[in-house]
Amino acid sequence: MKKSFFQFTFLELQELLSSKGLNSSGANLLYNWYYKKKNAYSKEIQDIAKSTLSFINENLSFSLPKVAMVQEANDRTVKFLFELEDGNKVESVLIPFHKKYSICLSSQVGCAMKCSFCFTGKQGLKRNLKAYEIIGQFLAAWHWLKENRPGEERILNIVFMGQGEPLHNFDEVKKACDIFTSQYGTSIGHQKITISTSGYIPGLKRWKDEIPGVNLALSLHSAFDEIRNELIPINQRYPLEEVLKYIDNIPLRYKQFVTYEYLLIKDLNDGEGDARALGNLLQNRRALINLIPFNEFPGTQYKRPKEDNILNFKEILDTYSIPTLVRTTKGDDVLAACGQLNTK
Repeated sequence: MKKSFFQFTFLELQELLSSKGLNSSGANLLYNWYYKKKNAYSKEIQDIAKSTLSFINENLSFSLPKVAMVQEANDRTVKFLFELEDGNKVESVLIPFHKKYSICLSSQVGCAMKCSFCFTGKQGLKRNLKAYEIIGQFLAAWHWLKENRPGEERILNIVFMGQGEPLHNFDEVKKACDIFTSQYGTSIGHQKITISTSGYIPGLKRWKDEIPGVNLALSLHSAFDEIRNELIPINQRYPLEEVLKYIDNIPLRYKQFVTYEYLLIKDLNDGEGDARALGNLLQNRRALINLIPFNEFPGTQYKRPKEDNILNFKEILDTYSIPTLVRTTKGDDVLAACGQLNTK
């Protein structure tokens, strides 16, 4: 069975070619062809040795996830349903800004965290994605843009905020990041990649040694353990205080912050006391707060706060001098907004 080309880091590809008695410089040409130029698969790549071309055609697969469904929202957000080789499906989202895009990638089929505010959590975990399936989402979305929105195929930011807990699939997410940031490939800067976590400590323990420089976002959602236990059940196993200790030890680059995502839910965590507790918790940390008004989905018990409550919450946080943004909801008419992804 052929292995996916997109599963190999640049160094691994060099080593593979060398182990077969082939010139390792072929890795440069292949990475340039498929990542920098983002060409589709071809049996005839220019300037590469025939022996190398013959080997890769016989032994490597260049297939990408199948686009099973595309939904375009009124605000031009695009949600993809990708079908994988084993029939499982995942969703990814292209988020537009000024004819450029961020892409929200999935790292697992489903999720094991069971967060009560998240539609993905309702479907449970089926399996981890491999690095080539993560990268395949990015490339398949890029090719869709080239065909359907020519001139706009600029995906500048990657966020691991789709289906799954990225740090629960640490090795494959790390490998995908290594490939994305390779100078020989897509050359996406570390600062352009953000990995979101619910506070999965086994992954946070590995962060500073294995993926330094990549941006971290913590799904915080409450400074109170009682509320966080309801929203994020693993808080009972990995309490917030312990999670923050590991995050505080992550070395940050100049002007780099940790993003704290705070989902505002009506009558649960949107009060003045909640805002002040959040401000006290983060005021001495290099923090950026993302306020996310709850995006409702079928069957949820939670409601979105009124606009006045959202603005009042932010005004309180502003008194703590913590950079705070209210995230604009995008793609909610096709269930593409934060917390709405579910392949069922």
